[in-house]
Amino acid sequence: MLRVIFPLAFTLLCGAVAASPLHGIAMHGEPALPPDYKHFSYVNPDVKKGGKITYGVVGTFDNLNPFILKSMRTTARGMWDPDYGNLVYESLLLRSRDEPFTLYGLLAETVEWDEDRTFIQFNLNPKAKWSDGQPVTADDVMFSFELLRDKGRVPFANRLSLVSKMEKVGERSVRFTFNDKADRETPMIFGLFPVLPKHAIDPETFDRTSLLPPLGSGPYKIKTVKPGESITYERDPNYWGKDIPSKVGMDNYDQITVQYFLQDTTLFEAFKKGDIDVYPDGSPGHWATAYNFPAVSSGVVIKDTFQSKLPSGMFGFVFNTRRPLFANMKVREGLSLVFDFEWANKTLYSGAYKRTQSFWQNSKLSSFGVPADARELDMLGPIKDKIDPAILDGTYKLPVTDASGRDRNVLKKAVQVLKEGGYSIQGGKMADASGKPLAFEIMTQNADQEKLAIAFQRSLQTLGIAASVRTVDDSQYQSRTNSFDYDVILKSYVSSLSPGNEQLSYWSSAARDREGSSSFAGVADPNVDASIKHILTARSDDDFTAAVRSYDRLLLSGHYVLPLYHIDQQWVARNKRLGRPDAVPLYGYQLPAWWDQSVQ
Repeated sequence: MLRVIFPLAFTLLCGAVAASPLHGIAMHGEPALPPDYKHFSYVNPDVKKGGKITYGVVGTFDNLNPFILKSMRTTARGMWDPDYGNLVYESLLLRSRDEPFTLYGLLAETVEWDEDRTFIQFNLNPKAKWSDGQPVTADDVMFSFELLRDKGRVPFANRLSLVSKMEKVGERSVRFTFNDKADRETPMIFGLFPVLPKHAIDPETFDRTSLLPPLGSGPYKIKTVKPGESITYERDPNYWGKDIPSKVGMDNYDQITVQYFLQDTTLFEAFKKGDIDVYPDGSPGHWATAYNFPAVSSGVVIKDTFQSKLPSGMFGFVFNTRRPLFANMKVREGLSLVFDFEWANKTLYSGAYKRTQSFWQNSKLSSFGVPADARELDMLGPIKDKIDPAILDGTYKLPVTDASGRDRNVLKKAVQVLKEGGYSIQGGKMADASGKPLAFEIMTQNADQEKLAIAFQRSLQTLGIAASVRTVDDSQYQSRTNSFDYDVILKSYVSSLSPGNEQLSYWSSAARDREGSSSFAGVADPNVDASIKHILTARSDDDFTAAVRSYDRLLLSGHYVLPLYHIDQQWVARNKRLGRPDAVPLYGYQLPAWWDQSVQ
């Protein structure tokens, strides 16, 4: 069991609010694992480490610093990575993937906070070391927060704005006392903050892109870098954390390589040849028909299907409300009705997808089919008048067409709604009162998105709406999305079972004009801001559920996104050489817990 003993002087220093050290913290309720837990439930603690794995991604990279604005979307994968693991840099705490939002010890061995979460104190693990052997210190933690405040990108740059006091406590502890801008999720977010080595960083040059291998505390060091082509990591044999409970059964390869490809088709061909070891597949049609090559027939390639317990999230066409055309809610709603999901699903995907009706579908957080209860209505107050009554009472559902691509009843409804937005068909063209045609561009980044955009374009043409489709390369796409230079794009909004501060980047007024934020729709609505605040300040699980449901209703009523589809499974093809645990956690398969079975 993790214990820390403090002298009387420490108690007097911290005052009457001093709390007992905790091995883990949960957003709502208590951690599922006890203080003396040995490992996470979804790892193989007895795995034999060694061997190698090669991942493949589409894109490029020109930077090894994931914390700065320059090249923020073209940093080499693996440095600070939700899929492959944080191979070089580490955070204070580590998130369990089998609980909605619970953190356990990593660089910080224990934490302390009060019931109101007015402060959090991180007590560093005395074993924590940088890869050069120097200890991770409280000064490193404070330096990291200050450096990223001054030189980092959002959201890292904003963290200290929530703090009234940051102080060093003893030799290994840092306490953050929060101001009135903070919320109940803030201490959790601080636990996921990266820690950087003060002795190995020049603050003056930190915000410049660099391909020089940095110093980290993580399980891997950089072995080789081929800019834009590949990066290879090798295990640090002296990694300090290999035996702490949250890392047991993780980081199992001696070598990890990430190769880059210009197109997904090229990546898949590399997987077929055995150059890539694992291929996550998000296309039902591809999953059903593309695996008739020899390696599958011989058993060298294995197809795995996983069932996660996550919400659906939202994938769809996003209307940029910064554009005057899309500032009109009725225009957004009318255009959303035009897309024929049933035709696209039948023609393009053999009926494999389900229509998405909520940002949190398939979970208790979803408003779909659920009438707002008294708790929600009380929480919403006057905001409920801004919500479509059908969405409020749980009866709203996106229209189901006859799958012809030209369902007259649905198109008639779209014309009616667009008329309310000031547009009508004039001489075969949809135009406003002055005769200006309704026209816009859909920007896509790959062939799959282009196919969807063309399907939408086809339906729009039946109403005289001129939508052009433009597919751009990865660097141009990232540049234009960073600066919000587009009319309509396709985006995925990942939804977790514990939504929180990430919603500020997606939907808050403050993020609308912040370059590099995830405010793709450009929403600036005080009602949306108020709904996010309800989520962030909820204390009980019931209040939290009501807050997310009401927020879901408000976003759906705004028609900022034309909802498309989702699948409720995860598909991964892998080389049989890779082993994986039998247990699948709440968040689905976890690549950092896989291993090389060829190791003897």
